[in-house]
Amino acid sequence: MELKEKLISSFMAFENLVDVDLPVHDVRSEAIKRFESQGFPSKKEENWKYTSLNNVLKHNYSVFPKHDNAIEYNDVKKYFIHDIDTYKVVFIDGKYASHLSQTTHEGIDVCLMSSALSKPKYQPIIENYFDKVATKDGLTSLNTAFSCEGAYIHIGKNISVAKPIQIVHFSTGSEAALMLQPRNLIVVDENSHVQIIERHQSLTDNPVLTNSVTEIYADKRAIVDYYKIQNDNENASLIDNTFIDQKRESVTSVHTFSFGGKLTRNNLNFYQNGERIDSTLKGVTIIGNKQHVDHNTLVHHIEPNCESHQDYKGIFGDSATGVFNGKVIVNKEAQKTNAFQANNNILVSDKATINTKPQLEIFADDVKCSHGCTIGQLDESAMFYLRSRGIPEKEAKALLMYAFSNNVLSSVKIPEIKQRITKIIATKLGVNIGFDL
Repeated sequence: MELKEKLISSFMAFENLVDVDLPVHDVRSEAIKRFESQGFPSKKEENWKYTSLNNVLKHNYSVFPKHDNAIEYNDVKKYFIHDIDTYKVVFIDGKYASHLSQTTHEGIDVCLMSSALSKPKYQPIIENYFDKVATKDGLTSLNTAFSCEGAYIHIGKNISVAKPIQIVHFSTGSEAALMLQPRNLIVVDENSHVQIIERHQSLTDNPVLTNSVTEIYADKRAIVDYYKIQNDNENASLIDNTFIDQKRESVTSVHTFSFGGKLTRNNLNFYQNGERIDSTLKGVTIIGNKQHVDHNTLVHHIEPNCESHQDYKGIFGDSATGVFNGKVIVNKEAQKTNAFQANNNILVSDKATINTKPQLEIFADDVKCSHGCTIGQLDESAMFYLRSRGIPEKEAKALLMYAFSNNVLSSVKIPEIKQRITKIIATKLGVNIGFDL
């Protein structure tokens, strides 16, 4: 049985596990119909022209894990940002791990999607925000149909959350192959500020496919800093769908650090519904072997006097493949828009591939918009300069590549994340330079 048919037939079993009387039941039912109609994307679709899911979809994935596999904190401590105090929402094979988590309802809600979907006190938020900004394509609809567990975060008005929130998903290998469908809902009310860190980590060599959907709502003058750390095993694949709805004068930034995994596809969509909005999208990708990372971004400028800044850096070795497909849309009413988009890449192997397509669709006439991309190799004159100062070739290359990605790191607001990413970059480049931050 193909995966699509297996998922459709599994939906009836899933309904027996959840309360069909909940309002979200109708949303799920419509979503599975859309997935049945649309299925998985193929390279025939323009947005998926350079990324094929065929090798990922060939496995016989378990949809519902049959075994509980507990893990201890010391076994996974290295995957957390453990240098600082944080709230934590942790899942093992798709199930909530209370012994690894630290949630709260004191002034803010940092808890579980399953609770929010089932308890009456959360229904106003669910009815107003759940599945409202996410697109209705096949993959997102599949996640909506099976939406049950994930992180639910609601920050009320005028609150600056005292510590960051970590959302971490572990897969243990208790199944020969596992498919996970986490769903996150994050609502930040006006004048509030939150920092969130998200990670998906496989602890096994068994195939894992994660189809994740996150909806983020930033109300008036809200500030949201979001960090995605993607450094998974090379048998794990991630399709990450993130949708962000911003209101007037809000500031939202998403930093995506892609270093591991077999196939990683990041669909990142910003919708600016108000004036004087600021949106930032930045990323660093360093991959090798036969890894594949695809960044697909959209910033939709709907109203005037807004800004967006995109800066993605990629370093590709061995037979790795990178894709950047970034689109900026400026509506006719969105005058005085300032939009910047850049994608710069270094190929350190003759077998590595990068496909990049920055796009602007501008319907306004009083805007400042620019985009560009570069693909090249390391600067030979810079290499000669460093070598002439006694720096070995390997370390010289690492210094140049670190400098290449450093301007993305410079905008990270949590020092411990910057330190962690720096260490990962040094490891990926195979050197121990001891960067000071």
